[in-house]
Amino acid sequence: MILDRIQKENDIKKVEPKDYKKLAGEIRHFLVEKISKSGGHLSSNLGAVELTMALHVFLDFPEDKLVWDVGHQSYTHKILTGRKEQFSTLRCYEGLSGFPKRKESDCDVCDTGHSSTSISIALGMAVARDLEGKTNKIVAVLGDGALSGGMAYEALNNAARLKSNLIVVLNDNNMSISENVGGMSTYLGKIRTNRKYRGFKYDVEQALRRVPKIGDAIAEQIRISKESLKRLVIPGMLFEDMGLTYIGPIDGHNMEQLLTAFESASKLNEAVIIHVVTKKGKGYPKAEKNPSKFHGIEPFFVKTGESRNQSKDESYTSVYSHKLIEMAEANDKIVAITAAMPSGTGLLSFQDVYPNRFFDVGIAEQHAVTFAAGLALNGYKPFVTIYSTFLQRAYDQILHDVCINNLPVVFAVDRAGIVGKDGETHQGIFDISFLTSIPNMTMMAPKNKLEFEDMLDFCQNYNAPVAIRYPRGEAFDGLSEFREEIILGKAEWIYKESEIALLSLGSMVKTADTVRKILKEQGHKVSLINARFICPLDKEIITEIAESHSVLVCLEENIKSGGFGEHVSQFVLEELSEKISILTISIPDIFVEHGSVEQLHLKLGLDAESVVERILKRI
Repeated sequence: MILDRIQKENDIKKVEPKDYKKLAGEIRHFLVEKISKSGGHLSSNLGAVELTMALHVFLDFPEDKLVWDVGHQSYTHKILTGRKEQFSTLRCYEGLSGFPKRKESDCDVCDTGHSSTSISIALGMAVARDLEGKTNKIVAVLGDGALSGGMAYEALNNAARLKSNLIVVLNDNNMSISENVGGMSTYLGKIRTNRKYRGFKYDVEQALRRVPKIGDAIAEQIRISKESLKRLVIPGMLFEDMGLTYIGPIDGHNMEQLLTAFESASKLNEAVIIHVVTKKGKGYPKAEKNPSKFHGIEPFFVKTGESRNQSKDESYTSVYSHKLIEMAEANDKIVAITAAMPSGTGLLSFQDVYPNRFFDVGIAEQHAVTFAAGLALNGYKPFVTIYSTFLQRAYDQILHDVCINNLPVVFAVDRAGIVGKDGETHQGIFDISFLTSIPNMTMMAPKNKLEFEDMLDFCQNYNAPVAIRYPRGEAFDGLSEFREEIILGKAEWIYKESEIALLSLGSMVKTADTVRKILKEQGHKVSLINARFICPLDKEIITEIAESHSVLVCLEENIKSGGFGEHVSQFVLEELSEKISILTISIPDIFVEHGSVEQLHLKLGLDAESVVERILKRI
């Protein structure tokens, strides 16, 4: 196999051009085989094989710099930089990350995971290069979906002033995670399908050059006048109007075209956009047919494409999906908003039932929040449904546009807490800290799926900003016999005893119930309280706990700084410090890397046995 000859960066330069196609096939086979066992991002990586190969032929690593936007499409880059043998550990605890990681290789220039950042990073690197008097190449690669994020345009606007070389590769597969939406998608679609410009320009130039004596001069004049020609045939010419040189669109699976484009672009002392058209999922028919399904997928059977995990348990996301549709049937003011994640957030069903009340704004979390504010100002009830890790991108809009105006926007914070294998850029462990820092914000977390439904009912009738956080995966259905009415700022007694009080939030109620059983077996008297609300705090129940218990244990799936336990501790310190000892079980103030949720809970001391051990040490 040709792939076996690639053991480190730049080894691809030894491969003969006639073998590029075979190598691409071997890489695709390798990716399907490995990802079917480990899970991961398949469609995007299959679509970027030739593009990545061409970049590695063109660039010299690690001197040249390659910046991946998001980075989930960097698997082939990892293979070509000597990490092929580690792929069996992909996204596993202490194994290979599914995203670029500087600690893995000098060829990974930046740890990434969120969209629309690559041009800004690459531009900063280009300016630093120029200040140091160096001449190395710098390339940013981003998908067309990333162009729905405003940060990309801020960077392009700035890049237009650059007086040295910077290459931006636009990998256009007409997809982000789900199908792209919006004006940019329409614009790129026109360019992709408009072969008139490329064909006409080439035919005219070749015909003129065959005219004796005057042909070359006329052809050169047309070349000089290409701006007018482009504007005549291609609508908008957005990039060139911004002051950037545009090349494309070109076939992203044609190595010869790619290398020619890269070489041409590298000779210009300015920022250049190379528009590359690829097919997401290429080489694996099931991924080609359904690229969204195979964007980020759990282990699957290659033959059928079906998941190896046959669990039929209902997830919190599906509970949310069904309940939102039910509420929207009775309330025609409910609208649903997502930022390019209709499938992952469970809103596809809502879109099918209420297409006029569903809004996918693209990868634009900031816009999603302020857009929701506009709807709320006109009497609608927006449910903004965004993963915890992406909601943090819209902090200013939540504060400035929603909370200062005290608007009734609901933030459905999906995948809150430890999410597992996508690692540190995707863990939802900061939302309590940043949301509860904002006045007018109410925040809650359900203990199980029935309470989740009750909280959503509460949210639709609540006339102020409110966030409800819920974890990824199976919806807990235990403790269903405890179902008190949801009242603003009121916690729920589940078991009322004395000595030790477990004040638990959201997903940690299940853990606390196990902790209680272990402690009870050892002869301790243990109360279990479901906090429900993070803000406002139920100070009344905390005071009651302090009067009848010696230790108060707060359990949450958030970092310690600014978390639920810190809020409780502050109140205890100021009002009840002489009455009770407090212990906070939370995530240390660190970035949590990838691994299974169970492994990470064990490492972080969030599993029941570790919690019991800490409580016993305290008492």
